[in-house]
This record gives sequence, structure tokens and C-alpha cells, in this order.
Amino acid sequence: MFAKILIANRGEIACRIARTCKRLGIPVVAVYSDADANAPHVRMADEAVRIGPPPVKDSYLSIEAVIAAAKQTGARAIHPGYGLLSEKEAFCRAVNDAGIVFIGPRPEALDAFGDKIKAREVAKRVGVSPPPGTDGPISADDVEFATREAERIGLPILVKAAGGGGGIGMQIVEDLGKLPRALTACSDRGKSAFGDARVYLERYMRAPKHIEVQILADTHGNVVALGERECSVQRRHQKIVEETPSPAPFFQGEAGEAKRKDLFEQAKRIVRSVGYVGAGTVEFVASGDGEIFFLEVNARLQVEHCVTEMVWGIDLVEQQIRVAAGERLAPEVLAAEGRGHSIEARVYAEDPAKKFAPQPGRIEKLVWAPAGGDLRIETGVEEGSEVTPFYDPMIAKIVASGRSRAEAIARLDEALAQTTLDLVGPAGPAATNLRFLRQVLVSEAFVGGRYDTLFAEALAKEKR
Repeated sequence: MFAKILIANRGEIACRIARTCKRLGIPVVAVYSDADANAPHVRMADEAVRIGPPPVKDSYLSIEAVIAAAKQTGARAIHPGYGLLSEKEAFCRAVNDAGIVFIGPRPEALDAFGDKIKAREVAKRVGVSPPPGTDGPISADDVEFATREAERIGLPILVKAAGGGGGIGMQIVEDLGKLPRALTACSDRGKSAFGDARVYLERYMRAPKHIEVQILADTHGNVVALGERECSVQRRHQKIVEETPSPAPFFQGEAGEAKRKDLFEQAKRIVRSVGYVGAGTVEFVASGDGEIFFLEVNARLQVEHCVTEMVWGIDLVEQQIRVAAGERLAPEVLAAEGRGHSIEARVYAEDPAKKFAPQPGRIEKLVWAPAGGDLRIETGVEEGSEVTPFYDPMIAKIVASGRSRAEAIARLDEALAQTTLDLVGPAGPAATNLRFLRQVLVSEAFVGGRYDTLFAEALAKEKR
């Protein structure tokens, strides 16, 4: 086991990783920007190193600064968390070249799955179908070729950034006249966010559902699928409520269980084909009648990993660390079974009435529902913390579980009702999405498990 681990992240995920490390008796090193000098994740660590000013490009995305911090403190491994540098092949290679262990996939897997076009090819090679789309990248300037491809694929289509993730660099096109603008916008966004201006086209499924499979793989050839998560409550293609197992009608009954098992096998085939190591998520898009296509692989820990942990009783961060240290997945992990149901709600400093616009401000009052047992609070803030415009405005994740889905919904709704969060911005009280999350949980579509990725934004418009 590692003598010391550096956590190359911030906020709630840095706190969450630190807790597992401390339980395992592993000292942790935090890194921080000037904006996070007094943040909880810094105080939780055994050591902390400043890596730059607030902008992420000058601090949390600085490969040189993070590796220098690891060398300075003698950290033998780096856990990247999610987002930031977690899926950067260049970072993984730089960590390895420095003689430090990267707690995550090998560089080759990050290369295969970091490029969405390559990921489609990987899936097709093992007999897993992505949605109909282009076979390679398209230049944003070649509108004539893109138009022919869009006509071949059929409207509506998605224009997607090849290096994208987290819903960044995606636009739905229902009118070919709007294709040129979408190509340019997605290309520019991809270049700005990922340093990759390439785009491609993919058929857009109406009323789609977002289903993902959690996998774990070790260096000894073992791969296990730990259930599926339903992640269709989204705004701007980014998730705000996730649950496991999926309540989708096409997963019900014997036929549904067979479809679920087949999905797990597809996910395992995809990651095995590139020698994947560690935790990862294979994502799929499904139509309302259960036609399922491969979407992408997130080669890292997911924000919503907590719901899987609650149902499967497995600490995914611990497994990541053990696998990175060369251990085999334990028999109890390989034979694990999910029990009950779990739902996660992401609490954001954002205003659902204003198209979920971020709301920077100071947290003047913060009271959580009592956590423990069937309720888990994951956060990296406290009273007095600033929600700055430099970083994602997520404040916390509230995760509830129960023997049934109805029980988990009731427990989560009660926890949200018991939460007090007063946020004050430059112009006075600022909004959060707490009330909206409760509206989601009691809505007919959510309770019936028949919601899709368009549901949240439609509900927000209805409630304005």
C-alpha cells in the first residue's frame, strides 16, 4: 500500500478521497489555489501545497505544479478524482515518468476513451453499437460535407466535440439551416475546453434516457460490473439527480433483467479490449422502448459513484487505490450483489428559474440533515465558504438509500427539506436548486420512472 497519496483535486471529491485514505491509514497531501487556501479539503490533509492562483489553468490544471507538489512531499501516488486532470493522457504519462503511480487507467486507455471518435471505434470492434453517426471527425468549415452526412444520418442530430465530456461542446440540430452555426460553436467550445477543435455528428434520440454501467478492473484480468445508474435528470446535458438501479420500464421483469445483464457484458467487453484498469463508467443512451446504444466511457471516478457504493456496499475509492497498488479485486467484490435502491441529488448554487445560471456568493448559513446509515452528505464547503466563479458551483451531494425506490425517494426528500442553505451574492440573496430538487422528486414523471434527459429543463420552465 502507498505510504502517501496526493489528491490532485479540490472540493467535495478531495474531501471524499481523503476520508477513505485516512480510514486506510494513508497520509494525504492536498493541493490548493489561492481561492481555496482555507477550504475544508486543505484542512483535512496531512500536508498541503499551494499550486497557483485561482484560475484552473494556472493551478489545478497545471501538470508541472501538481507533480512538483508530489515530489516535494514524497507522495508515491496521485489520485486525480474526477474532472480537471483525471482523464488527461498527458498528465497520466507525466506522473508515470516522474516515478509516481497514477491511481486510474493506463495512458493507452485514456487515449482510447478520451477521444469520443476513437471510443466509438473501440465499441464497434467488440460488437457494441454506438448511435448512427460519422465515421471520423468533421471540419467545422466543411459545411457541405457535414450537411450530406446529416442527411444520411437523419435529423435530429447531435454535433459533438471529439474531446468533449460533461455535456460540453454538444448541440442538438433539428434544422439543417442551423448546422453551420452549431458546427462552429461546438468546435470553438471543444478547442477552448479540451484543446481539440474536431467535431463529429451522431443521431439524436428523441426523449432519450442516459444509462451508465459502473465497472472495476484490476491488473490481473478481472473485470466486474457493479450495476447500472440512471442519470437522465439533466440540464445542459449535465446530471443533477442520479439513481441505481434504473427504474426504466424496459429493465422490468425477466426480459428486463436479461437486457440488464447483456448491458453489463457489453460494458465489460469494451473495457477489456483496451486493458482497462481501475474504476470507470461505460455510458449508454436509450430510447423509451429500450433500444440502447453505446455513448462513451468516462475513464475515471464519476460524481455519482456514491449511489453505487450505497447499494453495493463497496468503497470505490478504496478499490481504485488497491488496484493501483497491484492488488487483485477481492472475491467479495467480484461476487458482490446490489441491494435496495439509492438516489443522489446534487445541490448547486444556481437558479433553475434563470436557465440554471450559476450564482456565486458566500454561504451565510448551512445546516444539513443528520447523516449516517441510509443518508450521506458529500460536500467540500461550510458556513462562510465562498462559491466562486472560478469553479463548478456544486455545493454538495445528498445521497439517500432504502429497501425500495419509494423509500429512497422519501428519505432524500426529507433530507432536502431539513437542509438550510442561505447563499448571499454581491447583490443580495442568491438562489440554489434545493427547492427544484424537491419538485423533481415529487413529479409524476420521476415517481413513475418514465423521465428522460429533457425532463428537468421542461420542469424548470413549468415551475417558473
